[in-house]
Amino acid sequence: MHIKLAKTAGFCFGVKRAVDKVYEQIEKGVKPIYTFGPIIHNEEVVKDLMEKGVKVIDNINDLENLKHGTVIIRSHGVSKEIYDIINRNHINCIDATCPFVLKIHKIVKEESEKNKKIIIIGNDKHPEVEGIKGWSDLSNTTVIESVKEAEKYSVEAPNGVCIVSQTTFNYNKFKELVEIIEKKGYDIIALNTICNATEERQAEAKQIASEVDAMIVIGGRNSSNTQKLFEICKKECENTYYIQTLVDLDLNDFQSVGNVGITAGASTPNKIIEEVQKNVRNEF
Repeated sequence: MHIKLAKTAGFCFGVKRAVDKVYEQIEKGVKPIYTFGPIIHNEEVVKDLMEKGVKVIDNINDLENLKHGTVIIRSHGVSKEIYDIINRNHINCIDATCPFVLKIHKIVKEESEKNKKIIIIGNDKHPEVEGIKGWSDLSNTTVIESVKEAEKYSVEAPNGVCIVSQTTFNYNKFKELVEIIEKKGYDIIALNTICNATEERQAEAKQIASEVDAMIVIGGRNSSNTQKLFEICKKECENTYYIQTLVDLDLNDFQSVGNVGITAGASTPNKIIEEVQKNVRNEF
C-alpha cells in the first residue's frame, strides 16, 4: 500500500499559536487558567489541557461572575462584549485570537461604522462567526452559508455592502455565493478573508483525493475546516473516511486498497496524524 500524507495536514499557524499560549501559562505555574470556549476544536487537546487544570468558560454569565485568574481568548476570537466584560472585571487576559480573524474584526467594525450592510459568508453557529458578528451592527449584518440564502438576500443598502468570509470556509463556495450577491446590483466590497493556509489545505486535499483509492480525513467533529475538507475529499473519492483519532479507524475498510491519502484539519495535533499514518502502514 502507498500512503500519501498531505504536507499541509495538522496545526495551522493560528491554532499552534493559541495552543502554545495556553501551555506557556501552564509551565509558568499560572493559576487559575480559563479559556473562553474550547481553545481549539479538538477534543484530545482540550481534554489534555483540562487534565492540567485549565477550565473552559462556556457562557457570558460565568465570565461576568469571574473575579480573578487568567482568561485566554480562543483562536476563533470573540465579540467586543467579551473584551468589555474582562476589562470591567479587571481580569488578566491573553488574546490568542488568530491574527487573520482579528483582521476580519477590524474590517467589519470599520465598514459597519460607515453604515454599510455586512454579509459574513460562513456558518452562523460557528464561534468564529459569532465573534465576528460582535464587532458589527447586528441589525445591518447577515450571515449567508448557502446558495438559497444568497439568492433570497434582499435589503436596502444606500451605503453599500461589505462581504467577508469565515477564515475556514470553502473558497470555491465563497466565490459562488459572492457572484450571486453581486448580480443584485449592490455597491459591493467583497473581501476574501479565507486564510491562505485554508485554501492551500483544501487544494492539496482535493488533489490527493483525486489520485487515491481511499482518503482519511482527521479532525474534531466540531471542526469547521475539517468538515469542509471531508466534503471536498468525498467529491473526489467516494471512499473518504472522517475520524477523530486512530480509535475511529476501521482497518477492514482498507483491505483491498492500493493507495491511501491522509489529510487533517487545522486543529489536529501531529501526534494523532503520525499514529494514524504509522498504524495504516504497519497493518498493510
